[in-house]
Amino acid sequence: MESAMESLAGIGPFFLYLAISLALLVVFKGIYTIITPYDEWGLVKNEGNQAAAIGIGGAMIGFTLALAAAASNSVSITDFALWAAVALVAQLLAFTLVRLAILPGLVEKIEQNNIAAALVLASINISVGLLNAACMSY
Repeated sequence: MESAMESLAGIGPFFLYLAISLALLVVFKGIYTIITPYDEWGLVKNEGNQAAAIGIGGAMIGFTLALAAAASNSVSITDFALWAAVALVAQLLAFTLVRLAILPGLVEKIEQNNIAAALVLASINISVGLLNAACMSY
């Protein structure tokens, strides 16, 4: 019984990191949808736009990968929050880079449900998240 109690000694910090992570994921989704000139959720809910779903899904997965690395490598809540902010900025920059340099016309392509463009966007977002996560293993 004692070993079970020792194992659960970290339950408080677990829930704290989980709550902060979920809140940061909501914040990321909010900021991401603000910087995208189209309404992903509206396109998905109202039109069944698969490209918008793939794009926002890839962005959220990419951010979550980096967020997970920040949580597992941080030495404090403050350290975690700072690295989560770095991850958020990196993911937003990834979208901006894709939109302006790699896939001009991305906005129109997503609105037209262009799956190929969405897959490129999602792939880059997930790739940036993986690299972001790997670079946080300091």
